[in-house]
Amino acid sequence: MDKKLILKVEDVSNTYSETHGFNKTEKKVLEHVSFEMYEGQIIGLVGESGSGKSTLAKCILGMIDYSGTITHYTKHPQMVFQNSGSALNPSMPVGRILAEPLFLKGGMTKKERMEAVYEIIEAVGLKPEHVKSNPSQLSGGQRQRVCIAAAIISKPQLVILDEPVSALDVTIQAQILELLADLRKRYNLSYLFISHDLNVVYQLCDYVMVMRKGKVLEQGPVEEVYENPKNEYTKALLQASDILIESAGI
Repeated sequence: MDKKLILKVEDVSNTYSETHGFNKTEKKVLEHVSFEMYEGQIIGLVGESGSGKSTLAKCILGMIDYSGTITHYTKHPQMVFQNSGSALNPSMPVGRILAEPLFLKGGMTKKERMEAVYEIIEAVGLKPEHVKSNPSQLSGGQRQRVCIAAAIISKPQLVILDEPVSALDVTIQAQILELLADLRKRYNLSYLFISHDLNVVYQLCDYVMVMRKGKVLEQGPVEEVYENPKNEYTKALLQASDILIESAGI
């Protein structure tokens, strides 16, 4: 049976205005981006800083204006940000942070919300006592687990992850990537995984899109793109990564 379509992005562009004295110019951030995303898929979005990756994510979430068409076939897509420290309210205990999305969504009793909180705490590899902890009492890896829990507790089908492991050391990165893979299976999630690290994308994703200066230069299944890159920029990115050099035979 064909996979369910959950997101369709068609010819999406984004610009912003720059003013220099009396002159005003339009700067293109995204140019004619198109792709489709399916149930259970993990798409890696790679490219250097300033390539438009985060801007595309904000367009998908409706946070900024754009031209073109973005069609959601699921409800309530969520986002996990790079900096877990700034993403979490420092004055709130973890339990309240996680219960807040359920409270806003409505339709649950307080008891049901707390049951859901303890369930998601276990699912992301934290302990029940962490419910009473403030973010400042947690490690960076634990805070990122809380951010992931907050994103998926309302049971979305699409989660956008913007550099979610780049601020973590290599050991913790591996643990978080394993967690994301487990959660994808457990909750039938789809991820748009934004990263500048092609090694990380290779480990987690099954499809990759390569961006530069607001354009998608190349996209396709990870194995296909990594082993037989068509675009020169993609080849250059691959050559900067040891595991990719070996796998792509470059």
